[in-house]
Amino acid sequence: MTWDVRVLDPRTDPEPEGWAAFLAAQQAPVPWDYGLLRVESRFSRSPNVLTVIREGGEIVAAVLAMLCAPLASDRPGAVRGPARLAPRWAEVQHAWLSGYPPWLFADAVDAADRREIMRRFERAVCRFTGPGCLGVFYRTVEAESLGMLSGRGRRVCDTMPTSVLENRFVDVEGWLASLRRSRRLSLRGQSRKIAADPDVIVRTEAARTDLDALELAILLREHRRRMGPVKFDLRGPVTAEYLAELLRRPDVITSTYHDADGRLLAFSTVLDHPVAPLHQHWAAVAPEEGRPKHLYFDVVIRNVRYMIEGNRKSLSMGRGLTDLKASLGFQPVPLLGVIVPRPVTRW
Repeated sequence: MTWDVRVLDPRTDPEPEGWAAFLAAQQAPVPWDYGLLRVESRFSRSPNVLTVIREGGEIVAAVLAMLCAPLASDRPGAVRGPARLAPRWAEVQHAWLSGYPPWLFADAVDAADRREIMRRFERAVCRFTGPGCLGVFYRTVEAESLGMLSGRGRRVCDTMPTSVLENRFVDVEGWLASLRRSRRLSLRGQSRKIAADPDVIVRTEAARTDLDALELAILLREHRRRMGPVKFDLRGPVTAEYLAELLRRPDVITSTYHDADGRLLAFSTVLDHPVAPLHQHWAAVAPEEGRPKHLYFDVVIRNVRYMIEGNRKSLSMGRGLTDLKASLGFQPVPLLGVIVPRPVTRW
């Protein structure tokens, strides 16, 4: 098979011809947009590289990876130049699509071709990364995709699962009825309390242009600092520049919680999708700083309502807090990691 494999740096390389049409055909989630990849990568300590595979001039596959260094600083990471000589690796994940595959394939690409495409991707991205490249690490692999990545010299390990709710409900009451009685009663009570509180102003809309992206970015950063570092997480912080581009899109739904004086208490984002929307970002001030408790559960109720009323197949709440999400009816979806040392990529 004749494939053209090209590794792109979204910071500097133009959007590949046919990219928007390929994303539309694959119903790719919002963050695959090339403009968003460019903005996110520009400020990231682990910048994105996008590998595009063509056959006969048409895009048939794409793989996204981050270039990660063991001693990365908080400054934007380099892609080319002397950084190619230093130790680093290609980490195959989409930074802000927690639990989603970091690759796209045209429908006509069969299992055997997918396996060969991934081998060619590995060799190409290692050459691009440079002589210091240690190999490739696939961080979010679902079990059904393991066959195209496994093989001799490749180590498979468990990673944090993602949580998904399948839509089998007529309305929100049907979802609540499926939960344990104690959880069902607490959710109803919390929702009523927030709705009746004049000091909590909730607004949920798509294409938000009324928000201060820097304020949101600072809140998100502080929230994650309180939660503690995620082990082996080399993503950079979500920047104001990225949020400003993201929130104005018509396929991104943002919920905000302000007090009566206009102080931001919390916010969340949902990436709309015709099949499986994703709850992407959540951040709130600490309860001791004056916010009401249980705002997170109000967000979950709103997300579930959106899934049901929009007749979506499922809703993803991302990774982390697996037990809490299970109490809300979300099922853990196991994910695997595959470590491919650079010598193995040459086999």
